[in-house]
Amino acid sequence: MSNSLEHENQEPAGLKSLLSLALGSVGVVYGDIGTSPLYAFKEALRPVSADGLDRFEVIGIISLMLWTLTIIVTLKYVLFLLRADNGGEGGTLSLLALLMKTANGHAAILFFMGIAGSALFLGDAMITPALSVLSAVEGLQLVTPELKEFVLPLSLTILVILFLVQSRGTAAVSVFFGPITAVWFLAMGVIGLYHIADDLTIFTALNPYHAATFLIQEKWIGIVVLGAVFLTVTGAEALYADLGHFGRRPIQLAWFALVFPALMFNYLGQGAFILKHPEAAENPFFLMFPSWALLPAVILATAATIIASQAVITGAFSLVRQAIHLNFLPRMEIQHTSETHTGQIFLPGVNLILMIGVVLLVLGFRSSDALATAYGISVTGAMTITTIMAFEFVRKQWHWSLAAAIAGLLPLLVLELIFLGANLFKIHDGGYVPILIAGGIVIVMWTWRRGSRILAEKAKANNIPIDKFIEMVSRESDHAPATVPGTAIFLTSDPGFAPATLLHNIKHNHVLHKHNIILSVRTANKPYVPDDIRYSLSHLSDRFTSLEVRFGFMEMPDITKTLGRIRKEGMKFEIMSTSFYLGRRQLLASPDGGMPLWQDKLFIALANTATRPSDYFRLPSNRVVELGSQVVI
Repeated sequence: MSNSLEHENQEPAGLKSLLSLALGSVGVVYGDIGTSPLYAFKEALRPVSADGLDRFEVIGIISLMLWTLTIIVTLKYVLFLLRADNGGEGGTLSLLALLMKTANGHAAILFFMGIAGSALFLGDAMITPALSVLSAVEGLQLVTPELKEFVLPLSLTILVILFLVQSRGTAAVSVFFGPITAVWFLAMGVIGLYHIADDLTIFTALNPYHAATFLIQEKWIGIVVLGAVFLTVTGAEALYADLGHFGRRPIQLAWFALVFPALMFNYLGQGAFILKHPEAAENPFFLMFPSWALLPAVILATAATIIASQAVITGAFSLVRQAIHLNFLPRMEIQHTSETHTGQIFLPGVNLILMIGVVLLVLGFRSSDALATAYGISVTGAMTITTIMAFEFVRKQWHWSLAAAIAGLLPLLVLELIFLGANLFKIHDGGYVPILIAGGIVIVMWTWRRGSRILAEKAKANNIPIDKFIEMVSRESDHAPATVPGTAIFLTSDPGFAPATLLHNIKHNHVLHKHNIILSVRTANKPYVPDDIRYSLSHLSDRFTSLEVRFGFMEMPDITKTLGRIRKEGMKFEIMSTSFYLGRRQLLASPDGGMPLWQDKLFIALANTATRPSDYFRLPSNRVVELGSQVVI
């Protein structure tokens, strides 16, 4: 997701713009799926190659792979889901934010499905770099067997460097992502097309009859193969998640003009190559290349996998930012790495967690063959959840009838559930890894959401309605707070009540500023908020004003910038004579609270790691006053 958000929600107007965005999407959107030929066919052959390969098995597997690409990627994602957007943005959380508006009685179900899909995507963000880079670097041992011992350290070195340079941003190198990945797809397509001549009967794989016959005749082995076949569509979720960065038409153009043909030619070529050279089943992709081209192919493959990994990592950054804005995760430090490309962000905490996870995966599995077994569950799980949420989308947003929604999506859901079931058989071989990762992330998101709600309810129980408070402080009496010059801005989540910081300021300092602004920040259930509805002002009294500022879940909340605009539009206050009052709560766990004690402690740990509100909302640090309090949850 390294491309600019300046293209947000807009389809390109001219041919030049369309082609430019299409080329950019090749590197970002299709980088992950473009590395699948390195390992997908090899893994699918493994269960049937023990007793030797026959023509029926090879053609059946290739047929399964081609039709999986056609149905899952082309029909579901490229032609259908790219139209199911939330203000031009795609992805699980964007869809969830849209559906929560009309959720009615099943909001909790949608919430858990949304965070589960997001958690599986983040698990994928750990496994993809490890698997793709390992599979590319392993090509070195085909150049010369002596290089085998360098595969693991070289893969780790590449991955660690990749994470270490994230803080520098990708603006300088992202312009090369599209062209390099385009060359990679062309190379795959050409070498595949060349080897199709090895056995032209491979074209019979285009008939879905061979895929169905293979599954029926192979029975149990066919189910195992199906789990590996699904590796052909890894990265398909990126199609949907990156919708807002490139627009629907460029992504579709890139798929039909380059990516899909290249993948089809390569898989057909691998199949024909194995029909002629069954002994090459150990690594059909690299063995298709002549000896003189093997090293350049490994280098190009490594570059492609690095780009794919970069796209997945920045995709994880973007998803976590959405989760923070939608209050599914605590506030984290978010850095912009480009002055012009607002979509290029860096989250140090997320980057560190991903790096540690990727390194542990490489050290734990040590080969792409072993790691591939752990891969399919996260992908199939996320896709299944997206399909279920799409059912709700077409019913509520497109107003499809129940019969039409079932007829359109049930066959797809059944197919994905079959793929998910096939991958579940690999739990004992490493499939438990993405389940554990996703399970941990779901618990964190659920705990934060639940704890935040309980905390808000406790705060509301002790609150004073703002109108009653204003009436109280307006009375002249010996106990009235002293008036001091300047403006005080009090941040609150509920502008209908007097902020706790305002009450504490009067209680401890016995003063009230001449002008007081009750500021609430809202995150809309859409990606961007137009400037004309960015804020709203309500005059409460001569000394009190209520200000609500709105941001989309894809935007960075910058209060200082917004206040500068409000001042230019007529609201009188001087920023250097304005103080921002924030609350700092010390949370205490209680076994008698609304959550189990372990969840209380987890929520407190998450709250303690959260970025300070002054940093998150871009407040001037020299104008911030923090007032502390203790809260038992």
